[in-house]
Amino acid sequence: MTTHPPSAPPTLEDVARVAGVSRATVSRVVNSVRNVDPKLRETVERAIAATGYVPNRAARSLVTRRTGGIALVVSEPERHIEAFGGVFGDPFFGRVVEGVVAHLRPQGLHPILMLVDSDEEREKLVPKLRQEQVSGVLLISLHPAEDPLPRMLTDAGVPTALFARPGRPAPVSYVDVAHQDGARLAADRLVSRGCHRVATIAGPAGTPAGQDRLAGFRDAMARHGHAYVAVAEGDFTEHGGERAMERLLAEEPALDGLFVANDLMAYGALTVLREAGRRVPDDVAVIGFDDSRVALSCRPRLTTVRQPVEEMGAAMARMVLDRMADPQRRAESVIFDPELVIRESA
Repeated sequence: MTTHPPSAPPTLEDVARVAGVSRATVSRVVNSVRNVDPKLRETVERAIAATGYVPNRAARSLVTRRTGGIALVVSEPERHIEAFGGVFGDPFFGRVVEGVVAHLRPQGLHPILMLVDSDEEREKLVPKLRQEQVSGVLLISLHPAEDPLPRMLTDAGVPTALFARPGRPAPVSYVDVAHQDGARLAADRLVSRGCHRVATIAGPAGTPAGQDRLAGFRDAMARHGHAYVAVAEGDFTEHGGERAMERLLAEEPALDGLFVANDLMAYGALTVLREAGRRVPDDVAVIGFDDSRVALSCRPRLTTVRQPVEEMGAAMARMVLDRMADPQRRAESVIFDPELVIRESA
């Protein structure tokens, strides 16, 4: 008697082919991920019925359990936390979290906050993620140029999205703002106000944001005919802005225009200018970067370059969910455009 092997059961690929959608979309419907268009969901459900596809319950349970775990990992040198309060002392971080939570909450997901502040903690992170059944990581790295985590996470196959361009090449998704374009907006504003002795407080040289904002500002000022711009490096903290401003006043006591690489340092710079008897904007026009809540706390209120941080955080969360649904999805980048917000300081 001749026996015939049983036909293979229908797969996700079969359902995707019948529905005319991607395998990732079918996976989202099967695993009850909420951010699926209702019409697409209905199309997929009809294709499931037509093909007779039956989800593997064990596999589905594993996937569903894992997609509930998303970690917001903050990677920061311990020395920076001890000295300045680190990223948690910067209102910028709160805006990132707002954007992330706004995207995840409607889908019933809540990120787990993890702080990684040493090489030992970095080595333990991937095993810890697996232990905690976390399968997606939203990574904020304060010093990306020296941080191995983006590469470590991608090598381990962990769906990851990074806030800001990675300092080292890695096949990791990320969101960022066009830093150089933002710095050019600041330069154009200072020149349009008639500033002749222009200086800048730059961000840390080891950060892509610090490098790009400085390069963009220098380039724009050179195009306006300013061959030299005095520079003092800061560390993105209020105290760092104060120290950098003191150095600039010692080098360029007659400066009349200042671009500061973030609002927190600009707040510190304004304190030093006020103590030195320099009026803003009458004597010195000052422009920051971020448009954080600090900009409204400054006196006078700070003219600044806005980056849409909440939207960037939401996009980062979306990237991780997409990669979790389709592990073969390629790494992607989304670059947001900056905007100059004019207030009283310039």
